[in-house]
Amino acid sequence: MRLTRRDRRALMALGVVAAALLASELVLTRRESAASAPSGDSVPAAARRLARVRQTAGSLPAAEADLAAASQALAGREKGVLQADTLPQAQAQLLQIARRVSSLQAPPIEIRAVEVGRARPLTPDYAEISVPLTFQCRIEQLVNFLADLTSQPELLATSELRLGEANPKEKFINVRLTLTAVVPARLAPDKKGREGL
Repeated sequence: MRLTRRDRRALMALGVVAAALLASELVLTRRESAASAPSGDSVPAAARRLARVRQTAGSLPAAEADLAAASQALAGREKGVLQADTLPQAQAQLLQIARRVSSLQAPPIEIRAVEVGRARPLTPDYAEISVPLTFQCRIEQLVNFLADLTSQPELLATSELRLGEANPKEKFINVRLTLTAVVPARLAPDKKGREGL
C-alpha cells in the first residue's frame, strides 16, 4: 500500500496534534500536583503537630505507671470497705466489729444497747452506715476502745460521742457512741427510702 501525499500530511498533522495533547496533559498534571503539595507554611505546622504527638506518646508510659499505682492504692484502701448484700447485713458486720473490739478491753466493755442506724451516700460509689451504741466503762477503757477502733482494717469512724456520769465512786461513765463505716453506695437507701439496687 502506498501513501499519497495527502495521507502523509494527515499523518503528520495527527502526530502534531498527539504531541500537543501529550504536552498539555503533562502541563495540567504538573499544575495539579503543585496545587496538592503542601505550601511552605504548613511544614512548620506539621512539625509542631509531630512534636506534640511525640511528646504525648513519650508521656504514655509514665501515665500508665501512675494509673497502675493509683489502682493499687485504691485496691488497698477498698479493703476497708464493708462488703455485704444488704444494709442490715452491713450494720450487723459493723456491730460485730464493735463487739469484737469491746471484748478485747481490760475488763471487757459490755455493749448494752444497740439502735438501728442510718445509711447515707458519701460519693457516687460509697455510702456511710452507722450504728449507735450505748455502754458503761471507765474513761481509760473508752480511750483504749477508740484507739483500738482506729487500728482495725475496716474504714471506721465515730460520728457522735456523748458522755454522762454513771457511778462517780467507781469512776464509770455512760457512753453513747455512733460508730460509722464505709460501704458500697448500692446499700444506701434511695430517695424513696428503699435500699439502693
